[in-house]
Amino acid sequence: MKDNEFEIIKTIDENGQEIDLKLIDIINVNDVDYALLVPAETNVDDDEECEIVLMRLKQDNSEYIFEVIDSDDEFDLVSQAIMEDSGY
Repeated sequence: MKDNEFEIIKTIDENGQEIDLKLIDIINVNDVDYALLVPAETNVDDDEECEIVLMRLKQDNSEYIFEVIDSDDEFDLVSQAIMEDSGY
C-alpha cells in the first residue's frame, strides 16, 4: 500500500492536543479489534523504524471508536500477536 493510501485518523493525545495518525492495519486478538497506527507525518514506504501506536478499536453503530490500551498485560498480548503475525 502506498503512503498516500492510508486513512487518516484524528484523535486526542495525552496532553489534550489533536493529532493525526495513519491507520496501517487492524488485527484481531481474542475477538477484540486493535488498530495499528503511525504518526501522519511518517513515511511508511521507507524501511526505517517508526513509532507505532496501538489502540483498541470498538464499533458504535456505524462509527469506530479508538480507545487507549491502559493494561500492560493487554498491550503485551497484542504486541506479541503482532510480532508473531509479522514473522519477527
